[in-house]
Amino acid sequence: MGILIVFFTIIGGITLSAQSAINGTFSRVAGTIETTLLTFVSGSMFLALIILFFGEGDLSLLFSVPTWQLSAVFLGSIFLLFNVFAVPKIGVIATSITVIIGQLVVSVVIDHFGWFNSLLIPLDLKRMVALVFMMLALYFIFKGNVKSSNNKIKEEEVGT
Repeated sequence: MGILIVFFTIIGGITLSAQSAINGTFSRVAGTIETTLLTFVSGSMFLALIILFFGEGDLSLLFSVPTWQLSAVFLGSIFLLFNVFAVPKIGVIATSITVIIGQLVVSVVIDHFGWFNSLLIPLDLKRMVALVFMMLALYFIFKGNVKSSNNKIKEEEVGT
């Protein structure tokens, strides 16, 4: 079962990057907020069908959870909105690695303090080194993006 979960998580990552690229392009035409809205509306309709045929839970329990847990809905909306905004400006890889760094930094803090009833895992040197390497990766990706962007501008100037 563990390998299957890893496989599905990889597929999730693939679909997230593809969605980011497509939404980024789509937002240039339709607008950032409009693209985000369409993603959530169509996603809601798709999930409603999945719940209809495969749902095992009880939707009425959504109203009995603590209010702070419902904040995840808004956090997901903000994530997608910022993602749709960023991709056309900095590219898919830079957006993805920036998101991953944000996730890792906050995850380390959540683990360290055990927030939201999560496991208590102290911040150690290995985790700090991993974060530094991620920051270095982001730096090199941004440098590569700027270089590619400058080369593209020069080619366009020569061609005109």
